[in-house]
Amino acid sequence: MNIDKLLRTNIRELQPYSCARDEFKGEASVYLDANENPYNAPFNRYPDPLQWEVKDLITKVKNVPAENIFLGNGSDEPIDLLYRAFCEPRIDNVVAIEPTYGMYKVCASINDVEYRKVLLDENFQFTADSLLAATNLYTKLIWLCSPNNPTGNSLDRKEIVKLLTSFEGIVVLDEAYIDFASEGSFSGFLSQYPNLVILQTFSKAWGSAAIRLGMAFASTEIIGILNKIKYPYNVNILTQKQAVASLKNADQTKAWVKTLLAERTVLVQELEKLPLVQHIYPTDANFVLVKVPDANAVYHHLVDKSIIVRNRNTVSLCMGCVRITVGTPEENKTLLEELKKF
Repeated sequence: MNIDKLLRTNIRELQPYSCARDEFKGEASVYLDANENPYNAPFNRYPDPLQWEVKDLITKVKNVPAENIFLGNGSDEPIDLLYRAFCEPRIDNVVAIEPTYGMYKVCASINDVEYRKVLLDENFQFTADSLLAATNLYTKLIWLCSPNNPTGNSLDRKEIVKLLTSFEGIVVLDEAYIDFASEGSFSGFLSQYPNLVILQTFSKAWGSAAIRLGMAFASTEIIGILNKIKYPYNVNILTQKQAVASLKNADQTKAWVKTLLAERTVLVQELEKLPLVQHIYPTDANFVLVKVPDANAVYHHLVDKSIIVRNRNTVSLCMGCVRITVGTPEENKTLLEELKKF
């Protein structure tokens, strides 16, 4: 696959901005190059624009080479950058499964790119052929999310592989919930599929939604393009420091995941006992999609009790459903008690 041919012409010809920390790498005793205030250290200095310390630690945890990692302001930044790099407004299009994470469509609208939806089947699965049938010569990206949000299930790996081998554009696989899944990440296949981009995040298993740090894993060529068009200092120093601390304490994340998976099992078992619950969809994430007779009424009942779940009643294929995140044992108990009263 020729990545260069997929690029927008203006991006291919773009001369990227060169910031002070791009031109000098390493440590120095006196910094007089970036017009920074010399006082109020360490907040007076611009952060590492390529976040090498964080990436080196991610490499140890995720087994992805640092040169194959892009870090952004949440996963939403690489989502937006992929549109800006590869999709010509009002000409190109993208294809995505439906239902799925809403930012793919929002970013398509912001970038004035046609967004083509392909409905999942009754088991919330897709076929590569159905997605390929929705493409044409102007399709640059295909969006997948596995485990999928809001359905919770992992997508068929054989169909993902078929898509990667058949599509001439870029396949973006969002693995935000992969740490909770029974099957592993596709990150080990990056060298095999140069058109694969994987998204992961610190917001879920790592318990760090507040720091807004997303990861994109891809070929060095695609990572170079994302670095070329990102804002110079897109990940602030406080976020980088917190990410370093989390990565150095990866065992804590593993313990959280283990606890949440155990609690997910308990939550599903208790929900199944409630007459209110009509169906619980299989999940590989840290949430469950639950069908009830009146999702709007259930949602507002819980809001009145200061318990917030996600009403998915208006989402394709999710009519009558609420999405419930797995909380602490105490939070889950409070939820269940109120559902029993409904």
